[in-house]
Amino acid sequence: MSRPGIPPVIIAAAAIAFASQAAMAGEPNATRQRELSRLLVHECGACHGMQLRGGLGPALTPGALKDKPSESLVATILSGRAGTAMPPWQRFLSEDDAQWLAAKLVEGGVDAVR
Repeated sequence: MSRPGIPPVIIAAAAIAFASQAAMAGEPNATRQRELSRLLVHECGACHGMQLRGGLGPALTPGALKDKPSESLVATILSGRAGTAMPPWQRFLSEDDAQWLAAKLVEGGVDAVR
């Protein structure tokens, strides 16, 4: 007597779909990187200064960020900072986008994306 369950072909299809989704996650493609670079310079620069040395918001230079965990930077980018002018960007950015931006800021800020 066999037990009803999910047919193996469905399980295999779901596994393939999940694996392909995981493969697509990661570093943004070159086109998206250019878009993110423009966002960093223009949108972030509007509050953090065009060279990201500070303005309405704090400096986002490698020196200013060197002791900040990348997870904290990503969380700030995506969720903003309550009680400050820092807005959440999660409507416009994926976690991969935010990770890429955080890495570029730590690597060299505006100079890393030009």
